[in-house]
Amino acid sequence: MANALYDTARAAFLTGSHDWENDTFAVVLVDGADYTVNLETHVALSDIATAARVSGVVTLTNTSVQANGAADADDVTFTAVSGDSIEALVLYKVGVDDANSPLIAYIDTATGLPITPNGGDIIVTWDNGTNRIFRL
Repeated sequence: MANALYDTARAAFLTGSHDWENDTFAVVLVDGADYTVNLETHVALSDIATAARVSGVVTLTNTSVQANGAADADDVTFTAVSGDSIEALVLYKVGVDDANSPLIAYIDTATGLPITPNGGDIIVTWDNGTNRIFRL
């Protein structure tokens, strides 16, 4: 699968339910063997089994919107990552719990993916090109 936005995220951005610059967003590393993405029916972090989440979450900082509709943020570091192979990153809006944390984007096509953790840090460097993290 290629990088994509979840359907409910597209609708939420278009209706103003998500505000990239003012809401809190996070990213989690995901084991593709334990999670099969469904962009149409998966709506919340609870749709991704805990076993599929390889690391703790990292909150995005300095989220910004580019003039061309691209979403950007500071690069993130996952510290001391161990466990299953990582085939994807999933972005979501932070809610009060997993069931209330809407999924935003599924990224499985990026430099360095897949990666097998070795206990060290994993640094995610977002694209600085036209599309940044994702583009509406």
